[in-house]
Parts: sequence; structure tokens; C-alpha cells
Amino acid sequence: MSGVRIAIFAGEASGDLLGAGLIAALRERVPDASFEGIAGPLMQAQGCRSLHVMERLSVMGLVEVAGRYLEIMRLRSRLAHRYIQSPPDVCIGIDAPDFNLHLERRLRRAGIPTVHYVSPSVWAWRRYRIRKIRAGVDRMLVLFPFEQAFYAAHGVAARFVGHPLADTIVGGDDPGPARRRLGLAGRGPVVALLPGSRMMELDALADTMVGAAHWLARRRGEVRFVVPLIDSETRDRFQQAVNATPGPAVFRLLERDAHAAMEAADVVLLASGTASLEALLLERPMVITYRTHPLTWAIGRRLLRVPYVGLPNLLAGRAIVAEVLQDAATPRRLGAEVLALLDDPAARDAQRRVFREIARTLRNDASARAAEAVLALLVQRA
Repeated sequence: MSGVRIAIFAGEASGDLLGAGLIAALRERVPDASFEGIAGPLMQAQGCRSLHVMERLSVMGLVEVAGRYLEIMRLRSRLAHRYIQSPPDVCIGIDAPDFNLHLERRLRRAGIPTVHYVSPSVWAWRRYRIRKIRAGVDRMLVLFPFEQAFYAAHGVAARFVGHPLADTIVGGDDPGPARRRLGLAGRGPVVALLPGSRMMELDALADTMVGAAHWLARRRGEVRFVVPLIDSETRDRFQQAVNATPGPAVFRLLERDAHAAMEAADVVLLASGTASLEALLLERPMVITYRTHPLTWAIGRRLLRVPYVGLPNLLAGRAIVAEVLQDAATPRRLGAEVLALLDDPAARDAQRRVFREIARTLRNDASARAAEAVLALLVQRA
């Protein structure tokens, strides 16, 4: 197989990471393959030509998406026209389901094979999207074992490939090396605060997390706080929250370095999302929180079909991590949940044991398995 043209679309940083791994694995098997679409810096470093700024698609929430509806519609229409006029050998959408599933359906109707990498949470909410997936996706590549069985029951061809993060992140018990690297060596526990990577997540959680840290510091003055942010803009936003809420807590703000911050921590307080999986793979005890627009929350709660929002609890099938969400996410409540873990080594060890079991099921050389699934579809269609 040679000269393969691949259209590939990612909508946020986590998709860019997955896409870069997939492109590298495909190039190992088809060295002269070409890639273009919507790519972040990691995918572009692997040779993917980006036709649009990826970050413009990085928006979440029913209400929040509405603000960019026309821009997203126009972009999707331009891409559909481009690839229907000049069909690639395969189209791969990475996550970003509200954008990619529409595009995939239009391209599949034009006879272009389609792959969707990372299942939307149809097993959790908005289950009606299964019809759209059946209509638009030739192959669904899923990251978690239970998702393959779910799709099989709904007549969608799916393949469990494992999670790429599980192939690269390995946990350990000793926080010492990470603490020394971050200048946190010394006595006293460390708490990592991860308020999210999107500005709207910072707007929702930064002030509350700063308040929770001050609540903790008043009760355990020796606790230190490390806060990894994705870039200078989010760092400045968190610093604003620190400046606006005086108190006894002292914060060490970092740009990126989230893994090191979590490795250095005794407990992690984080926004629900991919970071909770990273903390799980690093075997770090955690408390999960999230806040969003009240209308988004009200609609989402009515549609939710599972009892948890955090990936550790979903993968375990039971509540092993505290979830403190929306109006319940007050500084006092978050601080109390973190303090309960700091004061209970047995509870921290219990979380770690479950995390290790889950990590073993997710390690599967995911990028290689995903590349094989894409090429198998091309052979089948040929």
C-alpha cells in the first residue's frame, strides 16, 4: 500500500496528542502517506498540513458551542466540499464529535471511508447519537474495553485499541524525584490543583480552587500547592484568582508540567476530563470537580445515563473517587474532600490499587492498534 491520502481532523489538545501518535504509527507502515486536515502542533510536527486553527474548535457545553455555531458550520461545509471534490483514501475524525460526526456522515455518503477515533460518551448521555454514528462511521476506534461491547450491541463496527496515555504514563509511589525537579523538596504534603485547560474551565473553577486551598491551609499549614497550567494565558487567569482571594495558601504556578505536578502530589484536585485519567495512570489519589454554565448543567443532568462523570469511577464501575460537581463545588466542600484523603493513608492506598488494575487493561500499544484498524479498513474497501 502506497501513496495513501488521509484527511484527519482534531479539535483540541488531547486529540492532537492522539493524532500525532496515529500519524507516526501510520507512517511506519506507509512511509509515503500524506496527511492534511485540522491539526495542532503535535500533528503538524508529524507532517500533517493544517487547514484551520485547531483551537477554534476547542469549545465545550451546549450553551458555549452555540456562540460559535455559524463559524463551525461554515468550516465543516468548506471541508466537506474540498474532500468530496478531491476524495482522500480515508477520513479520520479524532474526538470532537459535534464537529466530526456531521462531517464524516457527509463524506461517507460520498463514498469516502470514515473512521472516528475516540467514542463520544453515547453510553452516558445523548444516546440518540448512535443513529448518527451508524450513518457516518465505517469504523469506531474506542479507548475503553466496555465501549466495544456497547457498540456491538448497537450494530456499529468498533475496535478497542487501548489508550495511548496508558502506553506512555507509568505510575509510581515515590514523589521525591518530581518534587526535587519542581523545587518542592522538603517537609509537608503537596496538593496539585488542575482547574482545566480551557479558559472557560478556569473561569468556572479557578476562584473556587484558590478558596479551597486557603481553607486547607488554615487547617493544615504545612500543605503546599502546585498548579500546572497549559499556557501563559491560563496561568495569568489563575494568578488573577490568587490575587483576588487573599489567604494563607502559597501557590507554585507552572506552565505545562502537569505530569510532574501530579507525580509530586499526595492528592490531586482536578477538573473532570482527561487529567483524571492521567492522574489514575500516575496512581495519584484524587478528588474530581466540575462546573459549567447552569443551563448546560441542567440539560446535561437530564440526559445523563450513568451515575458518574469521572473516568476513574466509570472505568471501575463504582465510586472510588469523590465527585464534587456544580453547586456542590464550594471551597469548603472541596477542601474537606482533599483533607479527608490527606488524613487517611488507607483510603489513598485503596484508590491506588484500583488505579493499577485499570491501567493494566488500557495498555495495548494503542497507536499501533489504531493504525492497523485504519489500514485494515482500506484493504477491506479496496
